[in-house]
Amino acid sequence: MATHGSLTKAGKVRGQTPKVEGRKIVGTNSKLRNKSNFRKRFVLAEIGLGGKMPGQNKASAQRRRRR
Repeated sequence: MATHGSLTKAGKVRGQTPKVEGRKIVGTNSKLRNKSNFRKRFVLAEIGLGGKMPGQNKASAQRRRRR
């Protein structure tokens, strides 16, 4: 079976590239994030702060009807 390049050159480019340290991603843990999303979507809607409906119903995203 023929190869398209010699196996002695395998990994040449990866070995030559300098190692770059990745950034550490800092954020809230999933339990807190889910809790805040639940409060925004359901609990605050039930209380009726500003007549907000549950879901993705932003006031700026709603279209006005033309008469």
